[in-house]
Amino acid sequence: MTLFSVIIPCFNAQESLPQTLDAIRAQTYTCWEAICVDDGSTDATRAVIERYAAMDSRITIGSTTGHGPSCARNSIGLSWAVGDVLAFCDADDIWTPEKLAQLKAEFSDTTVDAIYGQIAFFQDTPTDSRTRSTVPDIDLTIPMLLAENPVCTMSNLAVRAGAFRDTGGFDEKMVHNEDLDWMIRLVGGGARVVGVDALQTYYRTSLNGLSSDLIAMQLGRHAAIRTALSFGHTPDDAANAVYYRYLARRALRLGESRVHALNLALLGILTSPAGFFNSPKRGVLTLGAALCATFFPPALSRALFAQ
Repeated sequence: MTLFSVIIPCFNAQESLPQTLDAIRAQTYTCWEAICVDDGSTDATRAVIERYAAMDSRITIGSTTGHGPSCARNSIGLSWAVGDVLAFCDADDIWTPEKLAQLKAEFSDTTVDAIYGQIAFFQDTPTDSRTRSTVPDIDLTIPMLLAENPVCTMSNLAVRAGAFRDTGGFDEKMVHNEDLDWMIRLVGGGARVVGVDALQTYYRTSLNGLSSDLIAMQLGRHAAIRTALSFGHTPDDAANAVYYRYLARRALRLGESRVHALNLALLGILTSPAGFFNSPKRGVLTLGAALCATFFPPALSRALFAQ
């Protein structure tokens, strides 16, 4: 019986998808299926999927037409997938070989509905990553999601199929923070989501569209906050300051603007100094890096802060 259904939305991913699929095929736990959903790619993405499907019968092809990753995840997760657990992975991210084995062990606890781990940020190759996320030692809560979401990316989350279907899936009208909105509904509905303090996912950063991306992320966050409010939660100043710190760190990783990260950091400090520096090391390093980025040439900033 298949334990994991791996859902991979794909759009023009011919360059990165082979690394993603190689990492999934290299899993030490082998009872999985992987459904690659080609969302109307105009490059050789479908040919890549077909090549891997011919090599490995556990890999199959699904299709949508330009409706985005939420539609791709819903189309498979709500009906097609046969696994007891849905494990999401984007077509440019990479899993560590032990990820599914670690998840299997954690899901032996029947009270657990979803699991995430550590992620490491990289641009060209995972061996170049220098920064990792942190995993709290308590169950995921809505206030945690409204601050610096420790899950970070859907590539870092696996959820029991029944729990996913109970949420009704992702809001396909949302472009950014649809994952945050969905996780708020998941946790708000009573699901238990736990973290594993082990590196499981390498997250590929992108240098494209920094300003528009960050603005859209903030607009999406407003929609997610409305969802949180329906469960009786609203972010306080400290949570908002942590979120601005997160955006500042993301701006540093993407590296397109000398002042964007500093503006976000200062906004966080003005919103709540205690919140911005709730992790003194992270707060000081973020502010220091944002200050330095205003003086460094863009190429040097990208080299220093991209991870």
